[in-house]
Amino acid sequence: MAFSNSTTDTFVTSRLLAEDITLAYDGRVVASNLSVAIPDRSFSAIIGPNASGKSTLLRALSRLLRPESGSVYLDGKRIWELRARDVAKILGLLPQSAIAPDAITVFDLVSRGRYPHQGLFRQWSEDDEAAVFSALDATKTTGLAGRCMDELSGGQRQRVWLAMVLAQETSLLLLDEPTTYLDIAYQIELLELLAELNAGGRTVVAVLHDLNHACRFASHVIAMKGGAIVAEGKPAEIITEELVEDVFGLPSIIIPDPVAGTPMIVPKQKKVPATGEVACQAQPSRASRPDLTAASRLNGLSSSRIPRKPHQG
Repeated sequence: MAFSNSTTDTFVTSRLLAEDITLAYDGRVVASNLSVAIPDRSFSAIIGPNASGKSTLLRALSRLLRPESGSVYLDGKRIWELRARDVAKILGLLPQSAIAPDAITVFDLVSRGRYPHQGLFRQWSEDDEAAVFSALDATKTTGLAGRCMDELSGGQRQRVWLAMVLAQETSLLLLDEPTTYLDIAYQIELLELLAELNAGGRTVVAVLHDLNHACRFASHVIAMKGGAIVAEGKPAEIITEELVEDVFGLPSIIIPDPVAGTPMIVPKQKKVPATGEVACQAQPSRASRPDLTAASRLNGLSSSRIPRKPHQG
């Protein structure tokens, strides 16, 4: 379907789009008259502050949340008029907080990604086996195949869930905060994998909190605030200091990413100490200073690591 992009006054071809949708939870409206088209074969990143409607929009696009009004279309058909199994053959979803069945192994969970392709006359096949092992390999979870999900760390579980989505072998991938629980190395690996899948022809839509990741890896950015889309387009065209301050309330400067050349957001500090300012402040005499060596060492080695609680976008 061709759809007008109200932000750039251009037309894009889109297999997945929403027209004038109103989204609500228990009667509380989160977004009204929302329209968006996901450009085909794009890596689209949805960005915005907490509670801006990012995850809610993704849930609507993936057929998890039915709009109060308006429609979501997949391949020209209203998505709620399609069978869930048929949607799952086209669109794979990694939700924000997935829960695995008790005592299920990694291999069994990833294998569930093949269910949409099976039926009464098509049971497990060599193609299914190959798809599962390919997904495990892509997410570096092959060595975990025989282990129970209950035994894994948060980061390992996240990679296994992604493997299950990849095993579906869908042409559209929707991911809600896919880098949650991952350390920085795995975050980059995952985003590079998504970019590679996109380069291979898949359409990828991901809710991302890290703006610099969105700018580096996404080809299309959708910025949300207060349940509305305030800007969308290529990162280099829409990510400005004014947008970042308007959407996030964050004063910043935009510089070229020294590696990718994409926009890189550098937050401004309220006050940057001048060189030597701290060192030049009056210091108590050595005799009056307590010995803080041990305490300094302790504080330098200890850090509180608080597990990140998933956000409602």
